[in-house]
Amino acid sequence: MKLGLIGTHGVGKTTLAYDVCALLKKNGQNVELVTEVVRRSPLPHNEATTLEAQLWILHTQIASEIEAASRAPVVLCDRSVLDNYCYLVNKCGRQPALERWLEQWLETYGLLVGVPLVRESIYAEDFRQPALADTFRAPDRAFQQRIDALIKELLTEAPFERFAERVLWLDGIQQSQWAETVLGALEPGRAPKPTPENSRAAR
Repeated sequence: MKLGLIGTHGVGKTTLAYDVCALLKKNGQNVELVTEVVRRSPLPHNEATTLEAQLWILHTQIASEIEAASRAPVVLCDRSVLDNYCYLVNKCGRQPALERWLEQWLETYGLLVGVPLVRESIYAEDFRQPALADTFRAPDRAFQQRIDALIKELLTEAPFERFAERVLWLDGIQQSQWAETVLGALEPGRAPKPTPENSRAAR
């Protein structure tokens, strides 16, 4: 099982990833966490990114997921190739040749969890490492909103629209319950599988 969190920067994906990992381990699961690879990139990021930088990120993301899957039967990624690709689209436009490759890789996620943009800023409040947030998180609200919109837009267009039904969109009002909601979706019988209906409702 591989789970990918999707969403723009600054919405709490990293915090949620650690919380879900803790719950899974508490339940006896052997889980491997793939953290944001952009933190290891030697190239520009955020608004200053380049095509080469985003290619590095996409390839490193996939390599990290492969490595994690070799170590544990459950892999949790605090980003997926889809939302990483949105930063490339924002800067350079869509890349049809890349999209065929990304479409195939998206098949490897058993569940995608959409983390919504719910309030003005959570940088100082929610991130476990706020000093790193100052370096890696773009504080521009408009940029944050553009990436959020791009993720949702791509999920309505070919070749990504068929993955929309695989996304469980979290409820922005019930943020304190996010980790339990994700855990329920991963454990049969605890919560319903994502559907287009609950995806639209959560957004």
